[in-house]
Amino acid sequence: MAKNKKQEVQKVNAKLVKRAKDKETLQDLEEKASHPENYTNAKLFSELPLTEKTKKGLDRANFKQMTEIQRKGIPLALAKRDVLGAAKTGSGKTLSFLIPVLEILFRQQWNVADGLGALIISPTRELAVQIFEVLKKIGKSHTFSAGLIIGGKEFKVEQERISRMNILVCTPGRLLQHMDQSVGFSYDNLQMLVLDEADRIMDMGFQNTMNAILENLPRSRQTLMFSATQTRSVKDLARLSLKDPEYVAVHEKAEHSTPKTLSQHYVVAELHKKLDVLFSFIKTHLKNKTIVFLSSCKQARFVYESFCKLQPGVPVMHLHGKQKQTKRVEIFRKFTSSQHAVLLCTDIAARGLDFPAVDWVLQLDCPEDADTYIHRVGRTARFDADGHALLIMVPSEVEGMLEELKKKRVPIEEIKIRTSKQQSIQKQLQSFCFQNPEIKYLAQRAFVAYMRSVYLQRNKKVFDVTALPAEEFAHSLGLAGAPKIKFVKKTEKKSMGPQEPKESDSEDEDEESEDEAKQQKTKYDRMFQRKNQDILSEHYNKLVDYEGDKMPLTGGVEEDDDEDFLTIQRANHDLESEASSGEEMNQIEGENISKRKLKMTKKERIKNMPRGEKTVFDEEGNAHAILQDSL
Repeated sequence: MAKNKKQEVQKVNAKLVKRAKDKETLQDLEEKASHPENYTNAKLFSELPLTEKTKKGLDRANFKQMTEIQRKGIPLALAKRDVLGAAKTGSGKTLSFLIPVLEILFRQQWNVADGLGALIISPTRELAVQIFEVLKKIGKSHTFSAGLIIGGKEFKVEQERISRMNILVCTPGRLLQHMDQSVGFSYDNLQMLVLDEADRIMDMGFQNTMNAILENLPRSRQTLMFSATQTRSVKDLARLSLKDPEYVAVHEKAEHSTPKTLSQHYVVAELHKKLDVLFSFIKTHLKNKTIVFLSSCKQARFVYESFCKLQPGVPVMHLHGKQKQTKRVEIFRKFTSSQHAVLLCTDIAARGLDFPAVDWVLQLDCPEDADTYIHRVGRTARFDADGHALLIMVPSEVEGMLEELKKKRVPIEEIKIRTSKQQSIQKQLQSFCFQNPEIKYLAQRAFVAYMRSVYLQRNKKVFDVTALPAEEFAHSLGLAGAPKIKFVKKTEKKSMGPQEPKESDSEDEDEESEDEAKQQKTKYDRMFQRKNQDILSEHYNKLVDYEGDKMPLTGGVEEDDDEDFLTIQRANHDLESEASSGEEMNQIEGENISKRKLKMTKKERIKNMPRGEKTVFDEEGNAHAILQDSL
């Protein structure tokens, strides 16, 4: 008994000694961290006042030497100061905020009972996933509970676990949803707020969401903001309630705003030649890893489906915001592990994502501004590696875009395309559209999406939708003609100024014959005049089932989000027939009314007939009762 008591006393004493030692170690770290000026010359992570658990995680992940943003930003963040960090893409900004998060919470002995201690907000799901993966690597020895809260996952499962999290990595929309709907989610004790790609989070796209989030968070917190293009806007900083923030701009005085190891060029190509240039580029760079940026999800989908059929000789993938979360993560990981591949994507992949060993970044569509350009090309030449960037511009975009890039200190040179290496794929695309309604449907959507994206751009010096050759562009996608787009005509009218009332807006209207105007074509007529009637896509079948007065585009394009931009083809309504009485309606010839109206007339007749009678219809649609002999 005496021995057992003695052993218990020894265990208690050992625990007390360990606690005292840990407390002393934490106090020592706290004291060292409060003097960031002592670590201005530190080059290794081991030279910083970090806990052994964090050092183990860094060693395990093979992080040893600090980058410039880490040398300047981490000591200030460890001293619990608000930091605004700006550095070139691929310079190691993620560790600049993850290490302080782990260290500060550990020094405060944070546990599950204390609730949410750190909140890390990312503009995209993919970037949030990447941050969470790095956090798991370097924080493996710590005992904090960490969670990833993004859209595309089961909301109820997240609700059950969110109240037990110490560190949350999330996107703005999903976080606000939990703030509104998750009862047990408490953030009153928040110690740190981190905004990755801060300029994107604080811009107009997330403004209302971020305002609502910031109103809920306590003001007595530490805030860290990191991006490749940082904001100094007084309004943004006031919204965040920053206290004497330290501005860390590593490359602010540098000659160029992009990495030295990045080779940057641009090519001037006509709009209808862009896909030829892209396909020729891929065919001549089969042993490279390439990211191609497009302006819309619909373009990415069309180019992906078309190029898969063309079989360029290298794996082709696509990544955009309309895909489900599981699919996006699967493609992200597949491209990351690939040695040679082409990724067609929208600006969803432009910020923060770290794809290893990317050789080329090709921008098929001009970026909206110079900042977007910098983030796009930042997917290559990361961590002092070599990289290449190619920007393809149409002639009307060149002057304005080069001026924007010059203001941002982006060195870029023009190169010419070797015509001997260029291949035309227009005939193949035309063949695909003729044989497959699905491809034709995607081509029409891609056409409208691109024209709309150019029309909606703010910088009209760079983007002029009236300067684009619409017909030639449609032909390059494999279409027989350009779908009519309402906003293009409006823009052309404005640029032409006031005109005589007698003048028509287009030559096509003058060329319409009276005979064609008299014939009313319904969507059913259009469908049955098509070739390959036995090959109908799901989308086209939906259009056939559509009941309404609006006529779809030739070829069957009709989509809710494109509805405002498409013109309705003229329909000549038979006014006399509409004004006629019910008796006269019975004598209307079937050839003068639409098949849909004829069908509706049949239905009304059937409803009003007595039950038990059998009826047949003649070729003109008139009903006749069947006379049956009684047995």
